Amino acid sequence: MTDTHQTAQTRFSEIDGERFAYRRWGNTATEQPPLLMLQHFRGGMDHWDPLMTDGLAQGREVILFNGRGVASSSGQPRRRIEDMADDAAAFVGVLGLEKIDVLGFSLGGFQALDLTWRHPALIRKLMLLGTGPRGGNPDMEPKVLTAAPRPVPTYEDFEYLFFGRSEVAKRAASEFWQRRHQREDQDPPTSQEVASAQIEANMLYLPRVSEGDPFAYLRQIKQPTFILNGVNDVMIPTINSFYMARNLPNAQLFIYPDAGHGAQFQYPERFLYHATRFLSE
Repeated sequence: MTDTHQTAQTRFSEIDGERFAYRRWGNTATEQPPLLMLQHFRGGMDHWDPLMTDGLAQGREVILFNGRGVASSSGQPRRRIEDMADDAAAFVGVLGLEKIDVLGFSLGGFQALDLTWRHPALIRKLMLLGTGPRGGNPDMEPKVLTAAPRPVPTYEDFEYLFFGRSEVAKRAASEFWQRRHQREDQDPPTSQEVASAQIEANMLYLPRVSEGDPFAYLRQIKQPTFILNGVNDVMIPTINSFYMARNLPNAQLFIYPDAGHGAQFQYPERFLYHATRFLSE
């Protein structure tokens, strides 16, 4: 592996006349399929932790992807999660890939679930971080409504939203923030238009698929599934991870202590230990 999170070039694939930005690198001398990574609300390719992406790339290719209109991708942003998922499937098709693993964080987890539900033949394994199912518990802390959509997010916003409250967690937040900004040619910020579209998509995702058995659709997803959250997720309540673990037939659940929405950023080494074993077993 020669490229890294810091050096992998930004490439573009064209779908329906729009340019979708992505970066792709990692170990190609393996039988492991590439891992497609779908990011959180307003997040671009440089909102991932390089320690996490490079660690995963030791055993497979990783593909970071910006959806329609997000950061360096062109086009009008999607306003429904299912459309975002279909765009991701089309992108994978343009790359000529027949089988992938998919990792989704937060809003990216909504997309990863729908991608697997709507295009099951494409997905080998599914990873869901800090996310929840359609019709889950939407009771986020009130402060989230101020911090998450702030036009220019601050370090304090990321610390509050993603990390635990202890001094150890605060140090982990600072270390993540430094790693996150090491790349010189950073993805441009995502526009407010994208933020509005993604908020709308989130609202449309909240209602239950059916009232009598709201999580029945999850039982159609047979892929091995890795679910991770912090013990106190202020954005997508941690109980949603239990809902998914109870209803996805082949799921395993990890809850990290003293952690919030971004448990994988607070405990990157622990996450890599668990994630690489899940993907390789």
